[in-house]
Amino acid sequence: MLFMLLCVALAVAGIGYVKFKQIQSAIAMGKSFAPPPAAVTTQILQPEVWEPSIKIIGTLKALQGGNVSTDLAGIVAEIAFESGKVVSKGELLVQLNSEQEKAQLAAAEARRDLAKLEAKRKRELQAQNAAPASERDAAEAELRRAEAACAEMGALLARKRITAPFDGVLGIRLVSLGQFLNPGAPIATMHSLDPILVQFNLPQQQLAAATPGRPLRILSEDRPEIARNGLVTALDSQVSEASRAIAVEGTLPNPDKLLRPGMFVNVEIPLPKEDGVLVVPASAISYAPFGDSVFVVKEGSSPDGKPTKTVAQQFVKVGQNRGDQIRILSGLAPGDEVVTSGVFKLRPGAEVQINNSVRPASEAAPRPPNS
Repeated sequence: MLFMLLCVALAVAGIGYVKFKQIQSAIAMGKSFAPPPAAVTTQILQPEVWEPSIKIIGTLKALQGGNVSTDLAGIVAEIAFESGKVVSKGELLVQLNSEQEKAQLAAAEARRDLAKLEAKRKRELQAQNAAPASERDAAEAELRRAEAACAEMGALLARKRITAPFDGVLGIRLVSLGQFLNPGAPIATMHSLDPILVQFNLPQQQLAAATPGRPLRILSEDRPEIARNGLVTALDSQVSEASRAIAVEGTLPNPDKLLRPGMFVNVEIPLPKEDGVLVVPASAISYAPFGDSVFVVKEGSSPDGKPTKTVAQQFVKVGQNRGDQIRILSGLAPGDEVVTSGVFKLRPGAEVQINNSVRPASEAAPRPPNS
């Protein structure tokens, strides 16, 4: 039994010694192992001309618009427009039944004609001293009353005739023939579309950039055909105490009627150009809670003395973006070679292999395919 136990102990010790040597050999190989260089693309920074701008969301408003309605009750006798029609100021839209008012106007005109004849007789008699001046004055007053009654009935008839208040485009028709309308009942929406307004809010820190007369442009990612230029035309008289922002209004041409009230658009106000600005692709920035950084390529050497390229992490302060490009405010200098792709697999001091045959896009106004 003792001999058997001794043999087992020797076997276990031998196996343990062999494994110990294997682990030591693996550790030694791991220390001498060097990972292959990471393939990256780079860009050498050069000062560029930068056109900063203020970008904000705006809403389109009609220069004139609202619901066309009636201020009198009545029955719809005629509809002279179609939904979506372009109309001119004064064009008939809806005629309410006005037979009673026409009869009243005819009666008022008859009284007016009689008052004219009576006033004429009184003037002739008073000129011959055959009637007192008071009768002439009474006849003149009665004539003016009759004329006022005719004018009143004429105005009432005109109110039964609902016309376009300005040049514009009508919306969906909201009335039907024979329908009884109460005062204030809407007939259709109507808006003036050319020119059209865009309204947006700017923080008070950017108030100087929105002076009247400054150019602006609107853009839409899903509808590039509506992009166009306009001008800032007005600012609100006060800054909102709740948001510390001021309402700004701009005017845009809209001859093709593609812009409609209520649409939201991207508003961009160009600012003066700046020279000597450093710009990197957005793919070069590594974002982190403790700060944004880039990797800068440095010349180095391997343990065997061969020249290599390594990277150093450089924290930067980033500014405004413009398409695929981001402005660098501090942390880099002209001539620095910055890694533009493959940043996620790098660490400070890592060896890299530069391959710039295919670089990431870096455009100020990118147009992705199938967008």
